[in-house]
Amino acid sequence: MARLADYFVVVGYDLDKRGGVEGQGRILQRFPEKDWEDNPFPQGIELFCQPSGWELVPERQPATFFVAVLTDINSERHYCACFTFWECLDNPQLPKAEASEADEDEESGAVQPAQVFAPKSLVLVSRLDHTEVFRNCLGLIYTVHADSLSVPLETVIGNLLTCVIPIAGGSQRTITLGAGDRQVIQTPINDSLPVSGSSVAQLFRQLGIVNVLYLFCAALTEHKILFLSSSYQRLTDACRGLLAIMFPLKYSFTYVPILPGKLLEVLSTPTPFIIGVNSFFRSETQELLDVIIADLDGGTVTMPECVHISLLPEPLLQQTQTAISMVLDPELEIADNAFPPSSMQPSALKIQDKEIRGIFLWLFARLFQGYRWCLHIIRIHPEPVIRFHKAAFLGQRALSEDDFLMKVLDGMAFAGFVSERGPPYRATDLFDDLIANQVERVRQEEACPQKVMNHVKELAEQLFKNENPYPVVAMHKVQRPSEGSAGQDAPGQQRPPFPPLDDVTVQLFIDHAAAKLKSAPPVVKAEMKGMVPSGPPLGDVVDRNVLANSARRLEVVRNCITYIFDNKMLEAKKLMPAVLRALKGRTARVCLTQELNQHVLQNRAVLDDQQFDYVVRMMNCTLQDCSHMDEHGIAAALLPLVTAFCRKLGAGITQFAYSCVQEHMVWTNMQFWEAMFYSDVQNHIRALYLETEEGEQHGNSEPQEAPGGARSAIGALELASEQSRLWPTLCKDMQSERVQKEESTVFSQAIHYANRMSYLLLPLDTSKNRLLRSSGLGDVESVSNSYVTNSIAGSMAESYDTESGFEDAESSDVANSVVRFINRFVDKVCNESGVTNEHLKALHTMIPDIVQMHIETLDAVHRESKRLPPIQKPKLLRPTLLPGEEFVMDGMRVHLISDGRDEATGVMGGPPLLPAEGAIFLTTYRLIFKGTPTDPLVGEQLVTRSFPIASLTKEKRISVSIPMDQFIQEGLQLRSCTFQLMKVAFDEEVASDLAEVFRKHMHKLRYPQHVHGTFAFTVGQSAKMVVEHKAKDKNQSLKTLSKNLVKTAKRTIGRQYVTRKKYAPPTWENRSSLQSELDEDEISVSEEPDQSSLTLSSTMRSSDRQTMSNVVERACCRDYQRLGLGTLSNSLTRSKNEPFRISTVNRMYTVCRSYPGLLIVPQSIPDSTLQRICRCYRQNRFPVVCWRNSRTKAVLLRSAGLHAKGVVGFFKSPNAPTAVPSQADSTSLEQEKYLQAIISSMPSYSESGGRNTLSGFTSTHMSTSDSSDKLRQPKIGALMKQVMGSKEDTPGTFSRGGKWGSIRGSGRLSAYNPDVGNRLAGKESPQPNGGPGEALFLRQQRAYLYIIGDKGQLKGGKQDSFQQWEVVPIEVCDVRQVKNSFKKLMKACVPSSPSPDPSMSFHRCLEDSEWMSLLHRVLQVSVLVVELLNSGSSVMVSLEDGWDVTTQVVSLVQLLSDPYYRTLDGFRLLVEKEWLSFGHRFSHRGAQTLASQSSGFTPVFLQFLDCVHQIHLQFPMEFEFSQFYLKFLAYHYVSNRFRTFLLDSDYERIELGVLYEEKGERKNPQVCKSLWDYVERLNKKTPVFYNYMFSPEDEEVLRPYSFISNLKVWDFYTEETLSEGPSFDWELVRGRAECPPDDAPPDRPDGGTTTAPKSQRRVVWPCYTNRCKVEPDAISKLLQDVQSLEAELGQASDRWKDTWDKMKATQRSEAKLESRPSFSSSLLMSSNLSHQRRSQGVYLQESGVGSSINLALDCQASAASTPVPGRPSTSTLYSQFQSSESENRSYEGILYKRGALLKPWKPRWFVLDKTKHQLRYYESRQDKECKGVIELAEVESVVPGTPAMGAPKNIEDKAFFDLKTTKRVYNFCAQDGLNAQLWMDSVQSCLSDA
Repeated sequence: MARLADYFVVVGYDLDKRGGVEGQGRILQRFPEKDWEDNPFPQGIELFCQPSGWELVPERQPATFFVAVLTDINSERHYCACFTFWECLDNPQLPKAEASEADEDEESGAVQPAQVFAPKSLVLVSRLDHTEVFRNCLGLIYTVHADSLSVPLETVIGNLLTCVIPIAGGSQRTITLGAGDRQVIQTPINDSLPVSGSSVAQLFRQLGIVNVLYLFCAALTEHKILFLSSSYQRLTDACRGLLAIMFPLKYSFTYVPILPGKLLEVLSTPTPFIIGVNSFFRSETQELLDVIIADLDGGTVTMPECVHISLLPEPLLQQTQTAISMVLDPELEIADNAFPPSSMQPSALKIQDKEIRGIFLWLFARLFQGYRWCLHIIRIHPEPVIRFHKAAFLGQRALSEDDFLMKVLDGMAFAGFVSERGPPYRATDLFDDLIANQVERVRQEEACPQKVMNHVKELAEQLFKNENPYPVVAMHKVQRPSEGSAGQDAPGQQRPPFPPLDDVTVQLFIDHAAAKLKSAPPVVKAEMKGMVPSGPPLGDVVDRNVLANSARRLEVVRNCITYIFDNKMLEAKKLMPAVLRALKGRTARVCLTQELNQHVLQNRAVLDDQQFDYVVRMMNCTLQDCSHMDEHGIAAALLPLVTAFCRKLGAGITQFAYSCVQEHMVWTNMQFWEAMFYSDVQNHIRALYLETEEGEQHGNSEPQEAPGGARSAIGALELASEQSRLWPTLCKDMQSERVQKEESTVFSQAIHYANRMSYLLLPLDTSKNRLLRSSGLGDVESVSNSYVTNSIAGSMAESYDTESGFEDAESSDVANSVVRFINRFVDKVCNESGVTNEHLKALHTMIPDIVQMHIETLDAVHRESKRLPPIQKPKLLRPTLLPGEEFVMDGMRVHLISDGRDEATGVMGGPPLLPAEGAIFLTTYRLIFKGTPTDPLVGEQLVTRSFPIASLTKEKRISVSIPMDQFIQEGLQLRSCTFQLMKVAFDEEVASDLAEVFRKHMHKLRYPQHVHGTFAFTVGQSAKMVVEHKAKDKNQSLKTLSKNLVKTAKRTIGRQYVTRKKYAPPTWENRSSLQSELDEDEISVSEEPDQSSLTLSSTMRSSDRQTMSNVVERACCRDYQRLGLGTLSNSLTRSKNEPFRISTVNRMYTVCRSYPGLLIVPQSIPDSTLQRICRCYRQNRFPVVCWRNSRTKAVLLRSAGLHAKGVVGFFKSPNAPTAVPSQADSTSLEQEKYLQAIISSMPSYSESGGRNTLSGFTSTHMSTSDSSDKLRQPKIGALMKQVMGSKEDTPGTFSRGGKWGSIRGSGRLSAYNPDVGNRLAGKESPQPNGGPGEALFLRQQRAYLYIIGDKGQLKGGKQDSFQQWEVVPIEVCDVRQVKNSFKKLMKACVPSSPSPDPSMSFHRCLEDSEWMSLLHRVLQVSVLVVELLNSGSSVMVSLEDGWDVTTQVVSLVQLLSDPYYRTLDGFRLLVEKEWLSFGHRFSHRGAQTLASQSSGFTPVFLQFLDCVHQIHLQFPMEFEFSQFYLKFLAYHYVSNRFRTFLLDSDYERIELGVLYEEKGERKNPQVCKSLWDYVERLNKKTPVFYNYMFSPEDEEVLRPYSFISNLKVWDFYTEETLSEGPSFDWELVRGRAECPPDDAPPDRPDGGTTTAPKSQRRVVWPCYTNRCKVEPDAISKLLQDVQSLEAELGQASDRWKDTWDKMKATQRSEAKLESRPSFSSSLLMSSNLSHQRRSQGVYLQESGVGSSINLALDCQASAASTPVPGRPSTSTLYSQFQSSESENRSYEGILYKRGALLKPWKPRWFVLDKTKHQLRYYESRQDKECKGVIELAEVESVVPGTPAMGAPKNIEDKAFFDLKTTKRVYNFCAQDGLNAQLWMDSVQSCLSDA
């Protein structure tokens, strides 16, 4: 029972204190005067009566009523019902005002009223919340006063204060206050359920569903919430509603539904709150930064930016929202129905209110289901102490990641929930019932909203019943004040003020009632206590598909453990990787702990070293994936095991597993230890009360420690409930005995745990302070992980012994931090579980001793563990080195981790070769990893990965976790531009400073100070020099130059010239002695004809002449001579009319540093002009000739782009009058003269009389092209249009059907100069068949010289229509683009990790890199230039600085146009001439030295090689070199193994003396300094660089397709050979596995076979095996066989090339004899194949007859019909014929054969077979079935015939011939006479052979 009202207070306006700005209230009277003992009077009531402040008002206002809530110091809530009315006062300010009325009026501007009204409040303070009752009571008191009823007020108030009602129980109590009134008070049935009236529904009405849910989550996750409204009662209701939906959680922070304005500063408190404030103060609330403001009147909720609210987890949130909307707005569901049901009104507010609360109850039941299974009861007597195991709860609900639930469980409200609802023996309520009995139902129905609503309605009914158990009784009778007194005053009517009451009378009432209560018998209400049911246990949340997998995995784990304990170590080792993978899953981890448990006997399991090692490894792996909260209880289950497994180290020294599993976060987490401790205590206390089963239980209690493990949990809570029930019946002694027993149980556990914690927190080597740093948590990664097992730890620890002086200090530091940690733990758990103070003190003294003792034992263990033999790690394999290559750092043990490439990891099938364990070596040349895969199944394989140190492009530190060992290791990721990536993790034995040294050395080697530091120069010197290379002094280059010139001179004089024969130009071969070269004028250099012929010797000092002779010997000179661009003969024989000459103007590299010494310029231009012209061009790279088309005599020039100043003059028309030529003008004039001189050198120009007339063009065009050429001429205009981007959409087409892509600059078509375009394009559409319009060629005007220029530079020039040159502006890719594109290409081909985004596939990344489109652009420009040159126009390529794109284009053009460059020698010459001599900046672009490090790696040359590779793929028969040759160059141009590709120009090479010393005698014959020499030597030994399909066409011009769809990714980017590393350092590769294992001997001829033949099969693994070695192509195999046979026969074996050439020669002579191409040698040698595209498919097939090369070519039957002797049609190569008999076709073609009598002539396909000696014929060429055979044996003669009747028309007479056989005469008709003659000869030769 409780008082209805504790205090009655009258509060009025304080007239005395009104001086300030605001008025104040004061308590006029309060009853009772004395405070109740159980309930002191709350302070500050006067503030709450007028929350907006006390003010006087001019008019009477209606009375108001609201309930404020005050919370006292014991967090009890007091409800203050305030009834406020207004009383009239004489205006207290008037007397003042009268004195100075005039001023007052002027100031205030308003007449002060004579009367004002002051507020007066009647306040009732109660602990019960009966709003309506309070409203009625206070209203009655006011009515008695206002209507002056006959009842004394004292009586009414006395009755009110003495009224006592029950708190709960559902009874109705009728009360009367003695004023003729009657009220029924309804108590709720259950006190614990909140009473909400209709406040919840009201709240949702005001704010909406989503907003309230936000507030709900905010309140639960402890945010600050502020309600605003202009109504006080609504504020109270809203707050009450919010608390009601939080049930069963109780809000435990600041709760002030109505906050007075004076206390607004409360809002800036740091703690969470729910507060209501009048909207009057809205502006003050604006600057609150972290408060969520809900405006009830406006229906908005405002969230500050800094506040993040965790919402309910999905799908709960969605389901809750749906359910609430079904309650509030049931019509929503059927709003769209065509026939809506008639009645879908929402329920009444009161009912709605309960339905919404029902939904929230249902929500909490889902959130907290099974919470009782995670309670730990740690004391039962005297009071139950309960703890909640949060981690286990989250783990079992699989919600450990959920933010909302984490915050709720950590919150104060939930702590209150546990302490209130935890005890197992107490009264239960609706929520307990829901959790216990309805969880299953909730779970099944959650997906179906209708069922959920039914359940919610049932809950709502119970909630409604709780508040209104009986039907409403209309027994209320409360008088209200009459109209007059309640409303506004009638004029003149004066109402008496509220009288002071007689406190004595009231006090008498109170005392009287108190005495009555004392004498009355106490009301004993039996409390309904009972055991709280726990509900169904938490089912583990598991995916179905996981279950299927886990069974297999568990099997693996079980087997492995069995193997370990049965000592089958090999088996265990094989299973280990699978086990470690399986242990990622939770079920496997649980299984592991259970399995290990079975091997523990009497708390101990002694293992040998290897077993120990494996067990520890598995434990570590299990723990590695546990979070620090250990939500699955894995660490908890392992805790007893790590103190059970051990191994003996020596006499009396045992090492336990815990010393090896300390590296995990979970051990440093205080919450984990508490949960463990409580769960253990619970088990022991349970054992304490289960005396009956005590005996067997003790042995068992340890293993059952899994927190919330089912059996123990049921037992403990049931037991506790039983004990609590019995407690009151026990006698005092029994009670105290039990309390004492429990307390000592907890105490003994605390000691046990202090020990356990010291085990896991003290490191084995206590000199290293590592686990508990200042943060109190271990920093996992910073540890050097030397604890896998102690044997490793031992090997590691040696290095720390040097510091032993400081060891004590440090270890004591470790000890202190551990002691502090354990003390904190002990304090917390002991206080919570009520351990006595003496015991606590004892613990505190004990802990340091425990720790110290443990440190001592550990020291002994540590000492012993050092003595263990180290674990057998794989031996470090040393790599083989090149001659001259030396180690800089010896091998460091590392793991090679797999990167984003799948092949090696076994994902794509095949064995997992990575990760591999081995060592990384740094040599002067390479970075090498060599090791073995960690997977035991492929453990015997070797894995090698290496790349040249010079190709390193990026190095970054990473931290890696290796699957085998559980620790995070520091590692490096090294990326190389040879498309290799090494991800290595350093082994724990590698000290981190060593890794740092490694990085420093690597950087030094990668970026030497000077090019002298690169491997090509340091090779053979000691590695020390490399590392300590210092920068040389300033004048070094000059010294070197002079030194080298002298050296070279001496060497050359003393040298015999024979060796140089290969390089010498042919005209010098007749020279007798070398001496003359130095004295006489041998080299003539053509100058202008009118100048006196200056000889070379007279133009240079004698010291330069030696160099000069070398210059002449350079590649370009030989090439110029081959091209007939400038001869090097005596001045007498030099022809004067040659258009070009070799100029020596640049011999000292003064005109242009980056050009070669000798340049080809027009004959007519003097050197002085060149020196002026060169200023117009960037880098002084003026236009020079580099190639001439031997047929059209058009020349190809190269230069850099123009400087800006030259552009204007460049476009001025030549006949524009210039008044006074300025410097710039004269230069540009000379420039024009220069271009004109080039044009006049062309024969087509001179022939056409110097003007580009139509006739002139036609004649030259016709004269230079034979009929076959005509077919191949492209339609140049359309082509140009394509390249420059055309306005018309007609793609240029070729007769061969190729379509041209367009060069796009940054994604859009380039604009072009319409004038050029039209002139080139001729505005014709292509012919319908796609061939070029022949007439078009004759019609269009053509420029003699096209200048391919950069679009950006060529803006704004006016072009003259008569000018003979024309500018083709194109957009080129700049160097930055290439650099970025290459980076992306590398990432695509060699990703560093598997891409998480499935859309970023390899092809997608490749496309993003835009590498292919760059290739497309270069190829396209090149083909354009080829076409222009081929059609007789000269072309000048003048792009960027003339050394990147220009070089690419010029080289490709020459390669496509001139077959010589497609040979090995020619390609070498091309690269030497265009790339090396013309100064492509290899060192700069390759970032080879420190100086160029910042510029980054830009693979311009690689791009060129890729283009060559694309052309090679399309024309496989045109190149003498193989694809391997291109890869070889691509690898070695960045490797710095040779000096060939070092430095940026010839000038620099001469300066360093690199250029010519290569040719001198070598000190070390092993070390090749020039790549070319190396290739030459290697080519003599092995055909690896040779392309067997090489059979070039005479003067074939190649026109490759350049569309991206035609380009293939170069396999150089993606392939890898892990067995031996890259195959480009031949010495390293050929060492191993060269000869295949001996083949099994063949069956003996006599039929008996030898013993079991060895299998000839070999396993070929992708990315591991070197394919070309294991599966050589047929020809290499045959050559190998020939060699081995020769060796067996003891003959001196020929070189492969000689053998090959012999084969070709015999085949050729045979072909000549038979005058037809043949396949007899089974090798394709015919060098005159038609020039169809030959990429259609070339296969080396193994067929029955040995290997034959089949060329499946698609060509039209028409093309096949005419076998021409010079050019046999491609049909000669066809090989679709595959009949059962293997056939040989010596000659074949179409002949008309006359049928039998009266039958017509029919064309048939005839095949002459020399082998079978027959002539067969078929219906058509494709036909497989032979129509007939003429046996040649029966042929008597073959003679010319005569045309017979019905013969084909239009065929000459000579085409007929007859074949006489013994049986009949066959009449044949060929295509023409020539063809007929060929057939007759062929048949004749067969006859004569026979």
